Amino acid sequence: MSTLQLTCQWWQSLHRTMLRGVLGKTFRLVGYTIQYGCIAHCAFEYVGGVVMCSGPSMEPTIQNSDVVFAENLSRHFYGIQRGDIVIAKSPSDPKSNICKRVIGLEGDKILTNSPSDFFKSHSYVPTGHVWLEGDNLQNSTDSRYYGPIPYGLIRGRIFFKIWPLSDFGFLRDSPNGHRFSDD
Repeated sequence: MSTLQLTCQWWQSLHRTMLRGVLGKTFRLVGYTIQYGCIAHCAFEYVGGVVMCSGPSMEPTIQNSDVVFAENLSRHFYGIQRGDIVIAKSPSDPKSNICKRVIGLEGDKILTNSPSDFFKSHSYVPTGHVWLEGDNLQNSTDSRYYGPIPYGLIRGRIFFKIWPLSDFGFLRDSPNGHRFSDD
C-alpha cells in the first residue's frame, strides 16, 4: 500500500469517527431535550406554574398584571372548595383563561341576581359544575352571565401571590363573603 492510500484511509476513518461522535452527541442532545420537555410538561400540567392575571374582575384581591402561583393537583383530586380562586378555560372563548372565585359547588343554592335587583332569584349548581364569580362584582363577566361551568374547565387553583413583592404571600379571603351564605 502506498502512503497516499494509507493517508486516504486514515482521513476516511477520522471522518467516520468524527461523524459518529457528532451524530451521537446530536442524538443524545435531542433525547435529553425530549426527556426534559416531557418532565416540564408534566410538572406544569399536574403540579402547577406561575401565571400572570389580567383584567379588573378579581380586584382588590388580584390586581391587573399580578403574578400568582397556581397549583393543579386540587383539580385532579376534586379538591376545589367554596372560596378558592381558580384558573379555568373561558366558557365563551376556549382560547382564553379566566380567573374567578368559586362561589358554589354542585348542589349548592346560589343567588343568581345582582344585589341591586328587586326580586331575588336562586339557582342550583348542577352535578359536575361550579359557580364562579369575580371579587369585583360590578366589573366581572362570570357565572351570573354564562351560568355554572363544568368542573373539567378548571385548570388550577391560585393560592399564592408572587408579584408585586408588596403583596407577596397567600391570597386574602373574598371581600364578598356574604355571597357564600344561603339566603
